[in-house]
Amino acid sequence: MPSLEQARAWYDPHDPVHGFDHVLRVLELAERLGRELGADLEVLRAAALIHDAAGAAPEATAGEGQAAAPATGRATHELDSADLARSVLQAEGWPAERIDAVTACIRAHRFRSAEAPSTLEAQVLFDADKLDVLGAFGVARTLGYAQQAGQPFFAEPSAGFLETGALAPGEPHSAYHEYLFKLRHVSGRLHTEPARRLAERRHAVMKAFFEQLAAEAHGED
Repeated sequence: MPSLEQARAWYDPHDPVHGFDHVLRVLELAERLGRELGADLEVLRAAALIHDAAGAAPEATAGEGQAAAPATGRATHELDSADLARSVLQAEGWPAERIDAVTACIRAHRFRSAEAPSTLEAQVLFDADKLDVLGAFGVARTLGYAQQAGQPFFAEPSAGFLETGALAPGEPHSAYHEYLFKLRHVSGRLHTEPARRLAERRHAVMKAFFEQLAAEAHGED
């Protein structure tokens, strides 16, 4: 099992979004959910520690002509992180089937992953990771992510974006866009009942913030 100090070295200490503090929160949530659901905690711990270890930070982009996702440099970070996990765990002498269990969790942890989480452990990691994009930390991370990607906190969404999620030419993908495109739907994508229960309060906090952000942007109280 990778140690906390070993895992810390894989993450940028200045990353406000996918830094090691995020990893520790996901680890705690995954263990909490995993204990309640009877999941394999060793697989979960290893997957949580490595899930964002390779290429999770975005590249800054102006947003013109983009699809809804604002970043261009992290589209395969789940695959790269899974490859890193395989190397690390092979060096530790893990059996192949348990390495496969860990890498399956990592490959399927993203909201936009091509691979759906098909095991209990993968579903728990997905849910733990998504809980950290909700609530107060979720708001803070979304604002930090917009800043990393060179995008504003708020921009008026185009009619086309509201209808299809596609940006108009020159339209930024603001933090508010990310809320509309992804974050408000996250609680409905969770796989486990304990995670859905935890998400209720966090979703309400996030929703209230972004609704207030839009109101103030329009000169309202």
